[in-house]
Amino acid sequence: MNSKFKRTLVTAALPYANGPVHIGHLAGCYLPADIYVRYLRSIGHDVKFVCGSDEHGVPITIKAKKEHTTPQAVVDKYHTIMGNSFKDFGISFDVYSRTSSKIHHQTASDFFKTLYDKNGFTEEVTEQYYDETAKQFLADRYIVGTCPKCANPNAYGDQCEKCGSTLNATDLIDPKSTLSGSKPVLKQTKNWFLPLDKLQPKIKAYIEKHSDWKTNVYGQCKSWLDSGDGLQPRAMTRDLDWGVPVPLKDAEGKVLYVWFDAPIGYISATKELLPDTWEDYWKKDDSRLIHFIGKDNIVFHCIIFPAMLMEHGEFILPDNVPANEFLNLEGDKISTSRNWAVWLHEYLNDFKNMQDVLRYTLCSNAPETKDNDFTWKDFQTKNNSELVAIFGNFINRTLVLTHKFYEGKVPEAKTYNKEDLIVLEELAAAPGKVAKAIEQFKFREAISEWMNVARIGNKYLAETEPWKLIKTDEQRVKTIMNVALQISCNLAILAEPFLPFTSKKLFELLNIKPLRWAAASQTSNMAHGHTINKDELLFSKVEDEHIQIQLDRLKKSKEDNLVNAGPIEFKTETTFDDFSKMDIRTATIIAAEAVPKTDKLLKLTIDTGKDVRTVVSGIAIYFKPEDIIGHKVCLLVNLAPRKIKGIESQGMILMAENAKGELSFVSPEKNDIENGSIVK
Repeated sequence: MNSKFKRTLVTAALPYANGPVHIGHLAGCYLPADIYVRYLRSIGHDVKFVCGSDEHGVPITIKAKKEHTTPQAVVDKYHTIMGNSFKDFGISFDVYSRTSSKIHHQTASDFFKTLYDKNGFTEEVTEQYYDETAKQFLADRYIVGTCPKCANPNAYGDQCEKCGSTLNATDLIDPKSTLSGSKPVLKQTKNWFLPLDKLQPKIKAYIEKHSDWKTNVYGQCKSWLDSGDGLQPRAMTRDLDWGVPVPLKDAEGKVLYVWFDAPIGYISATKELLPDTWEDYWKKDDSRLIHFIGKDNIVFHCIIFPAMLMEHGEFILPDNVPANEFLNLEGDKISTSRNWAVWLHEYLNDFKNMQDVLRYTLCSNAPETKDNDFTWKDFQTKNNSELVAIFGNFINRTLVLTHKFYEGKVPEAKTYNKEDLIVLEELAAAPGKVAKAIEQFKFREAISEWMNVARIGNKYLAETEPWKLIKTDEQRVKTIMNVALQISCNLAILAEPFLPFTSKKLFELLNIKPLRWAAASQTSNMAHGHTINKDELLFSKVEDEHIQIQLDRLKKSKEDNLVNAGPIEFKTETTFDDFSKMDIRTATIIAAEAVPKTDKLLKLTIDTGKDVRTVVSGIAIYFKPEDIIGHKVCLLVNLAPRKIKGIESQGMILMAENAKGELSFVSPEKNDIENGSIVK
């Protein structure tokens, strides 16, 4: 840790209180934040971890309308569900607050008033969309239309969730009101704007001081700052009736913009936690502020909130914003509206006492610098082939043999040979490797280094074979088992940030109180003669039927979405010239094989009549390799080659998808059509 900082305040993005927590939320910010905080606590650093429900966003009011209830009833319901889920999953917030609380309303109002009194806003009358049917101004999320940048027909008025672009509602093509479905009209209204254009030099200087931030974060900030238009003024108030009222006399019917209001929730949560000393964490130069967020929140936490803090003048600025990218689910984007998600509260119910299996899977597959994919098969593999077969196996063998040979008492190691010393040296070096990765926010690397310690232990036992050696060299076996127990103890210490439930259980099995990080650099934590408790399995196998239940649930979600999707909408029209650029030919699959370590990909060898080429296709779920050899297909032959799992794919076969999401080949009707024939 940087010795400059005496204390650290860690925040995790405030989740909207309009639905439960899913694995995308966990992988994006809550799990990495929890790992980081648990590590800081273990090294004895002064750290506080704050979060809370974001209860004033437009999604809240939309949810209330759908459920025919009030926004307050919605936030009360989901605040409880989310808070309980986080707690049960081991996310160790020091406080989980909410933005509907009195302390938050007062804090946000005071913050706005301070900026207003310092002339930090510009007052502007602008034209905003108004729904004449619903008789109200439309917040960004009440407007949908076609994204001007990627043509997504379901972009929101503030952001396109398909391409990630931040938008203004007036940028949308063919906008519609989500309240009535009618086309909104522009109507004048007055609001208060944060002049980001004038603040750009200060913001740019701040960002460029942090060129060591994660490349995905720094790159997104620079693209905003260096774009042709630069930063633009942004309204910090909205025409709504749900939120923190604007604390001005001439602002009736207006509330603070949720992205002005929400990050102030970090301040109000700290006040709630530490009413007498909260300023130490927000206003002292020897304090460090770190925001854990998802990539869709980067601009708000790296540009807008720092600009607010700068203009206020009394607060420190974020020292780091280690945002993660998105986690997909079974190859598709997680979507709450389509129920395409793994909901945390459902997981905790389906997989009793298996919080750490999901924590391990999400951490080892975290979308740290690019989007990544969660699959139930990978979850099963991570549990069965790593937690059970490597870590759990080592611990179980060590404890069983200790009871078998020494009635559960730690044997004395009198002499060490070269093999022992190498293992002990690796053991002593492990905490430094894990700590370095955590401090650099490389949590995938950190958990891999931790698992390497278990691999070292397994290898050590496999090579020394104490269960055989006990017959000929009892003293040597005592040393081996002593070393194995030291490894077990240090694994428990280093596991705590990642797998807190397992760490606690392992300390109980070893019959010692939990130790802090510094102890993991020692190789004598298990004293000679100490008695351990009876062995228990740390993990159990996840069977195929458990996974199939989850896959069936997702399949039903997909089927329900197709039923509720309504009539199919064709894509926007194109021209014959555009179509004629595609060179589609008939071809024959002459060989097919599964791509290793994937569930969906097949490597196809295809005869085009002119050449034989390789194509990687995501059809393994629907077709076995041996069943499609000799099959005629239509192939887009002039698609630019690209590498998929290290294999260069030279084209794309055409497939049709039915209402159930099942695929079939688009094939020539006659088998005597020669390979290379043009499809037109």
